[in-house]
Amino acid sequence: MAQEAKTKTRAEDKAKRTRDHETIRRWAEARDGRPAMVEGTQILRIDFPEPEPDAKLKPVSWEEFFRVFDDRGLELLYQEHTHDGKPSRFNKLVRPNSDTESD
Repeated sequence: MAQEAKTKTRAEDKAKRTRDHETIRRWAEARDGRPAMVEGTQILRIDFPEPEPDAKLKPVSWEEFFRVFDDRGLELLYQEHTHDGKPSRFNKLVRPNSDTESD
């Protein structure tokens, strides 16, 4: 039984990838994340209010976020939980089949 729980935790702390809009929105909102772009660019980010919002990020609607996301053919690389089981905020917008961040 302990081994089963250990295996589950390890699986949940691994990074996952998705292009699914609803999965991305649910993941972000469960962590108080909001869609944003770097001011003056179309570089996408998910902004979190804690410890404080990033002043260089401009809030955008989910519709605008996903328009750019789809136009650029991106995926979200994300983690559900940290190694110790806490909700993780780790995320990175990447090109498919890559861990390289997209600008």
